[in-house]
Amino acid sequence: MTAQRILQDRITENLVVEKRGSAGWITFNDPGRHNAVSYAMWEAIPLALAEFDADPAIRVVVLTGAGDRSFVSGANISQFETLRSAQEDVQAYEKVAEAAQLALYEHAKPTLARIKGYCIGGGLNIALCCDLRVASDDSSFSIPAGKLGLGYRMTAIRNLVNAAGAAGALEIFLTAARYRADQAHERGLVHKVVPAAELDQALDEYVTQICANAPLTLSAGKKMIREIQKLGPDVDMQAMSRLVLACFDSDDYREGKRAFAEKRAPVFTGT
Repeated sequence: MTAQRILQDRITENLVVEKRGSAGWITFNDPGRHNAVSYAMWEAIPLALAEFDADPAIRVVVLTGAGDRSFVSGANISQFETLRSAQEDVQAYEKVAEAAQLALYEHAKPTLARIKGYCIGGGLNIALCCDLRVASDDSSFSIPAGKLGLGYRMTAIRNLVNAAGAAGALEIFLTAARYRADQAHERGLVHKVVPAAELDQALDEYVTQICANAPLTLSAGKKMIREIQKLGPDVDMQAMSRLVLACFDSDDYREGKRAFAEKRAPVFTGT
């Protein structure tokens, strides 16, 4: 199948956007950093999705990572010192990342995450924004926010609870444990786990099944499911945002960044 690359002149080279037959593909393309998501990549995601939304030939969207070692390993921590330190910078970063997440979560067409390797932190949230997730058996999953002292936005917590349930979400978030693919499947984080050599076949089966169905019916059903999953009107989103920003303004966050850079265990104080 011929792949047609688009948006090259408008977005970062670290996000490859292609049309492959009836499927639109978004590839996180920074294998040297295990496809960690940069600010420019967050900015590019809504542009790619808008292109696919406007093209009636595209029936499904696939997200994946370049290379064999990682889907997405989280946010690009090398940018934290410049983009996630001062409060105004944190707010600007969160706004762009949230917009990308919501564009994916609310995209009208079916979305699939093709996961091979690391699916960590923000990478797991990207996967959880997708409708279906298929993973190779050598993949691993984690939300290590607690090990870094950073804030994890409310909508990302919602996605985790939707997939794993409240009890499962608490275990995953509070322990910051790493899970094998089979353990992630048990916890509802992925729909299907297959041997690495069979990953593309499993993905193609999903794509074929989806593309055989009526687009308007799928879009309507997906929209209804997303309505059911909405946060309740009593949730104080401003208060939740303040909790996130307080984490980024804490000594623990500064210690988490130092410890990561120095490759040592952090010493958190709760301040």
